[in-house]
Amino acid sequence: MPRGSYGGYVSGDIWSRQELARFLKSRRARVTPEQVGLPAGTSRRTKGLRREEVAVLAGLSPTWYTYLEQGRDIKPSVQVLDSLARVLDLTEDERRYMHTLVHGQVTNPQPLAGQGWTGGVIDLVVELMGHSEYPVYATDIYCDLLAWNEAAAEWYEDWSRLPPGHQNMLHWMLCSPLAKERLPDWESDTRDIIARWRSELAKWPHDERVTRKIAEFARLSPLFAGLWRKHDVQEHRSLTRRFRHPRLGEQTLRMALMITPDDPLVGLVVHCPL
Repeated sequence: MPRGSYGGYVSGDIWSRQELARFLKSRRARVTPEQVGLPAGTSRRTKGLRREEVAVLAGLSPTWYTYLEQGRDIKPSVQVLDSLARVLDLTEDERRYMHTLVHGQVTNPQPLAGQGWTGGVIDLVVELMGHSEYPVYATDIYCDLLAWNEAAAEWYEDWSRLPPGHQNMLHWMLCSPLAKERLPDWESDTRDIIARWRSELAKWPHDERVTRKIAEFARLSPLFAGLWRKHDVQEHRSLTRRFRHPRLGEQTLRMALMITPDDPLVGLVVHCPL
């Protein structure tokens, strides 16, 4: 995973500590003193809460909390993380993200790159839904587009005509002119997919290809770079997306992500009418 914001590869454990440190700083800057019952003061130079204030409100040693924001090799307990979530007014998705950074994904601690995709159930489902009038596509932890039906080409773009390195959902959102044309809420949709991706990546901190994808997107898109620095996270759940269909005009579809136990790294995104 990245060194600093999105630099060279470091070990998964170090990245998780660095990411937790950056995440805590970003959330601390978001909370005002008034929100936690403290006087605002007139000489305050820190945006949001001070480290010492967070520590005291969470029942922690200021020195120990400072170590946490410095990415030191310490592992806070579940109770400590929940106390910090309360003080920093985290959403449930943010709280889970913080827990995942600390306690990790025990099912697969090894790098993912090179494992490859062999199809299976999801490939079969895409094939069976090939004649659906609504998009169906499969994507992996890198946002690579692995399979899609004909409707996806009509609602999104004919991804088969793109170079292999560009057959990636996030790359398409960030770089394709057609993305802005087909998605009326393009910027909020892009913000949403980045937040969902970041939440998922916390489960896989040992993968060097993920590091390269983050750096690639940051070079390609100032929007991605800016949103990545915000550390916003959101878990996958059903949502709606507006489309500007070339024949049908503006349409809103519901989207759902399906993951099968035999391949947890690949998700099937299914669209259906409201």
